[in-house]
Amino acid sequence: MTKIFLVDDDVFFGEMLKYHLQLNPDYEVFLFSTAKECLAQLYKNPDIICIDFGLPDIQGDELFRQIKSAYPELPIIVISGQENISVAIDFLKQGAKDYIVKNEHTKELLWNAIIRLNENITLRQEVEDLKGELEKKYSFEKTIVGQSESIKTIFSKINKALKSNINVSITGETGTGKEVVAKAIHYNSPRKNKPFVAVNMAAIPKELVESEFFGHEKGAFTGAADKSIGKFEQANGGTLFLDEIAELDLNLQSKLLRALQEREITRVGGSQKIKLDVRLIIATHKNLANEVKKENFREDLYYRVVGLPIELPALRERGQDTLILAKHFIDLFAKENKIKPLTLSTDAKKKLLKYSFPGNVRELKSVIDLACVLAEENEITADDVSFYSLEKESEVFLDQQKTLKEYTTEIILHFLKKNNNDVIKTAKILDIGKSTIYNLMNNSETKKLKN
Repeated sequence: MTKIFLVDDDVFFGEMLKYHLQLNPDYEVFLFSTAKECLAQLYKNPDIICIDFGLPDIQGDELFRQIKSAYPELPIIVISGQENISVAIDFLKQGAKDYIVKNEHTKELLWNAIIRLNENITLRQEVEDLKGELEKKYSFEKTIVGQSESIKTIFSKINKALKSNINVSITGETGTGKEVVAKAIHYNSPRKNKPFVAVNMAAIPKELVESEFFGHEKGAFTGAADKSIGKFEQANGGTLFLDEIAELDLNLQSKLLRALQEREITRVGGSQKIKLDVRLIIATHKNLANEVKKENFREDLYYRVVGLPIELPALRERGQDTLILAKHFIDLFAKENKIKPLTLSTDAKKKLLKYSFPGNVRELKSVIDLACVLAEENEITADDVSFYSLEKESEVFLDQQKTLKEYTTEIILHFLKKNNNDVIKTAKILDIGKSTIYNLMNNSETKKLKN
C-alpha cells in the first residue's frame, strides 16, 4: 500500500485529485488543506507528498524545505497554478521529483508521476531488502553452523582472511562446504558489493577453459559468433572462486599463473590488455602439495594460489556439530515449506551420531530433508532417518552390480514394507504414481525380491 499525502487549500480540486488517485486500490490518500496539518501528520510516514505552492499558512517553498529537512529521502511533487519556469527549476534543483502546473491535465500528469515514483520506491526497497538478505545469508557465523573446536578455528581463519586481499585456498572432502566458506569470505569483505564468480574446473571441457577464463573476441575461433566476457573480467573488483583447481590442465595452469602475476589478461583472439583487480579463492578435495610432487600441479602456481590455507574438517570429525546442523536443516526445511519445526527423537540423534556421513554436510542435509518428509506428527524418529549412501549398516546401500531400476525397486519395496503395503501412502511419500507401484508389485522379478 502506497501512502500519499495531498496538501491543497482548494478543497474541490484536492478532493478531485484524491478521488482520481484512489481509483488505484493500492493507494491510500490523505488530503490536508493547510501545511500545518500535513506537518502534524508526518509521523504516519507517507511514501509520497504532493504539495500546493500557494498555501494559506505556509508557502509551498517553506513547507518543502521543512519536509526535506526532516525527511531528506521523502519524494515530493509540487503542484502549482504558476507556470513560472524559474520557480519550477528552483524546486527541481532542491530535489522535487516533479513540478506539475494546475490545469485540465493535472490529474493525469500526477497519476503518471506517482506511478514512476512508486516504481522507483519499490525498486529501491527491493535493493535494500536484497542487501539485507545478503548480509543475513552470508553472515558466516550463521551460514557456517557448529560449535566444535575445528569450526571455531575456521571462524578465526575467515576473520584473518577479511583483513586483507590475500588469496585463499580451501581444502576438504566433497560436501564439507568449501563454496559456503568462499562466499562467507567474499560477502563479509570490502568486496561484498562486487561480483562473486564461481567456476567448477571439473565441469568445463579442457578445450573451453581458456575462453571461459579470459573470454574471446568475435571470430576468434570456429563458433565464436560474438564477443564473450570471461570469468576474470566478470569478477573484476570482486572475487573469483575456482573450485576443484587440481583438475586444471598443466598448459592452462601456466596461463593462469601469468594472469595472476601480471594482473592482466587478453581475450582469446584479441590484443587489448585488460587490467584486473580480482581476489582469488581456490578449492580442492585433493592435497595440492602432493599433486605438485606428482607433477600434476605447477609448483610456481601452487605458491601463487595457496595464500591463506583453510582446511575444512569432515563432518564425522565434528562431534555434536552433526546434531546442531541437523536442527539447522530441520528449521530451514520447516521455514521453506511453511510447516511447524520438528524435533529429533533420542534414537534419531543416536543414529545420526553413529553414522560417518561420507557425503559430509551435503549428505546430512539430504538425509534431514527426507526425514522431515517422512516424519509423522512433530517428531523425527530413527525410522525416518535413512542413509542411501555407502555404509553396509544402512537400511539401503549401494551395490555396484545393481542397475538404477533395481535401486528404485528396493527403495519402493522399503517404503511399502514400512507403510504396511499402503500403496496410496507410499506413492504420496515418494511422489510417484500409484500405477507405478501396482505394476512393480505384479512384476515377477519384484516378487522374487520380496520373497
